[in-house]
Amino acid sequence: MTMTMQETRVIGDARVLAGLDQGRLDRQRHLWTHGPQPDLNREDYLRLTEAVGLRGRGGAAFPVALKLADLPAKGIEAVVVNGSESEPVSRKDRLLLTLAPHLVLDGATGLASALGAPHVLIAVHDGAAATSIREALMERDDRLAIEVSDTPGRFVAGEARAVLSALEGGAAVPPGRRVLPTRKGYHRRPTFLSNVETFAQLAVLARLGSRGFSSTGLISEPGTQLLTIDGAVQRRGVMETPTGVPLDTVLQFAGAEPGPVLLGGYHGRWLPRTDGLTLQRPEVSAGIILALGTDTCPLGEVYRVAQWLASQSAGQCGPCVFGLAALVDDFDRLLRGDPAGWHNAQRHLGLVPGRGACAHPDGSARFLASALEVFGDDVRLHLDGGCGRPAKGVLPVPGGAW
Repeated sequence: MTMTMQETRVIGDARVLAGLDQGRLDRQRHLWTHGPQPDLNREDYLRLTEAVGLRGRGGAAFPVALKLADLPAKGIEAVVVNGSESEPVSRKDRLLLTLAPHLVLDGATGLASALGAPHVLIAVHDGAAATSIREALMERDDRLAIEVSDTPGRFVAGEARAVLSALEGGAAVPPGRRVLPTRKGYHRRPTFLSNVETFAQLAVLARLGSRGFSSTGLISEPGTQLLTIDGAVQRRGVMETPTGVPLDTVLQFAGAEPGPVLLGGYHGRWLPRTDGLTLQRPEVSAGIILALGTDTCPLGEVYRVAQWLASQSAGQCGPCVFGLAALVDDFDRLLRGDPAGWHNAQRHLGLVPGRGACAHPDGSARFLASALEVFGDDVRLHLDGGCGRPAKGVLPVPGGAW
């Protein structure tokens, strides 16, 4: 994956993306852009993250201050940077690792030093991102054990517990037990784990302080956010905006075609209309906005994604292995005008959620249930003989062009 300068855009003032209009920031250009890294202790990080209500910039959007507070006073094993971006449409974490590696490293190493964690582990599955972060490490002397590990690119391999398993030499799949990394993480020791953007935001927060960080965005969660914009738009890429920006503003800025919008990626939900919606967590937790337009078959697009989601099963539980496969068959029947497809989909969507070994079946079911609700008119057209539009591949799936 190659990121070009034209694929980063900003509404308001650039913070995380500052300087990237000129390309990758090496160590010297990073320091010119952001200034030196402050030396903060654990209490400083706890106070700052609590003051601005900073949340993790992955799918869960968990408050960072609560995660820090849950760690023991001593014996923290590692700080883990989860760069195994599990959502296939998202590009923000890979862009940061590729173009702003020192900002990410500042956030991770600064926090590790404050927590007394001897290890910083960076999990990444993108080749260009891995190369960039390794090159950045050669320009630094952080006096910590920092390791970059290549992880598989499968969807579920980016889940936190799957990342920890891979880092320990096991399979990159989430185990059935759901234990917080802050209690039992890397090698069953307390671990702080978050995604790439979270560490970049921590580095910005450490430099600006709570007052400077809060000069933009929402009062409840100030600062900026990164969004990946794709689909039926003129300008795809990664955008930095203040938190709470109207969705319509982002769509207009990206040159989006009118029509439904998918918010949150392939574990997200469809919106029939966007007027009046502001972008804030939890609605925008994954930071993904996909415009569908009106020239493609919505159900055909959803069916293509459903096939891919089913192929990403870790094979650990029935709701994922059999439930998602059954839903693919249901949508295939529905596309061909078979009423049994719609009825069976409703039944299967009621059986899948809440029973899986990880979040994949729940997220996939949410995406599909939302599609049936929003595209009700298209369902009726297909049951009447078809909508007359081909599926043009507006929704990208791995292996296709981005």
